[in-house]
Amino acid sequence: MNQSIMQSQEDNLNQPQPPSRDLLPLPALAAISLYLLALAVVITLGVVSGRHYPPLFLLLVAGFIAAAAGLLLLLRWAWALALGAVFLLAVYNLWFFASQHQPPALVQGLLNLVFFLYLIRPEVREKLR
Repeated sequence: MNQSIMQSQEDNLNQPQPPSRDLLPLPALAAISLYLLALAVVITLGVVSGRHYPPLFLLLVAGFIAAAAGLLLLLRWAWALALGAVFLLAVYNLWFFASQHQPPALVQGLLNLVFFLYLIRPEVREKLR
């Protein structure tokens, strides 16, 4: 009996183990997720107050929340959604700076551009499933 238990334990040790998953292998993805969630909160408050955004912008909120949650789970579809969101936000903010000459739009546009350039790195894409 003991020999069969020891044999099964040795077999378990000899089998290849699945790679261990780090709790947070890419901390910048968590930062991008928090950024998307912060944008979702700001847009939601703007819609609720009724002064800044139309109710249709709540669709953006749903997309930002889905992208943020999926990025934390390292899902490829969420990566694509977040990539599209930060790229469009970068283009919008840089266009807004070019037309209105407001420095906050330049800062946000450059921040979104940095996030975009981080998301397209091969190391990030390899970690996604």
